[in-house]
Amino acid sequence: MSIWRGNQPLILASQSRARQMLLANAGIRFEAIPADIDERAVQRDSGLVAPGEIAFLLAREKALYVSSQKPGRYVVGADQTLTLGNRLFSKPEGRAQAAEQLRALADNCHELHSAIAVARDGKILFDDISVARMTMRRLGTSEIDAYLDQAGAAVTTSVGGYQLEGVGVHLFERIEGDHFTILGLPLLPLLGFLRSEQLLAV
Repeated sequence: MSIWRGNQPLILASQSRARQMLLANAGIRFEAIPADIDERAVQRDSGLVAPGEIAFLLAREKALYVSSQKPGRYVVGADQTLTLGNRLFSKPEGRAQAAEQLRALADNCHELHSAIAVARDGKILFDDISVARMTMRRLGTSEIDAYLDQAGAAVTTSVGGYQLEGVGVHLFERIEGDHFTILGLPLLPLLGFLRSEQLLAV
């Protein structure tokens, strides 16, 4: 018997492989339809500066965008922000920028704010946010270069230049927060909502 009880698959408004992996491993029947929005423009036009508020806004906008194209479907939007003090990070555009971000994060504790929103027929039904605190090891130039050599092009796909589910785990000495938050999809609150909608068998 399938865990997913919905007549149609859940829609994940994201192209993130990590988020797709989490849903697949949880037995959720879904399809990925990335939201075609200009995230930086939405953020800029909102005037928001608090990282949690930005993550909330973008998660909701992604869910609403795809929901407007898929009537009757449950759509999950998700977003994650990374901050070190007052600095808000974006995905590095290349190896040099990834190295700069890693130098800034090394020997410091930064925060990840991960937000989700579920929309249906253009209305937000549920949203949630969680925070993880990540303490990176002290890293020298040779260690950063060795990591970048090993990680390759993947460093440009994640804010901060690392993926904890891969070789990025070697960069850290302490983590406070759950695994799902770190990977950008607060899964337990999402599963609770889906159960409340009678979309799950367990």
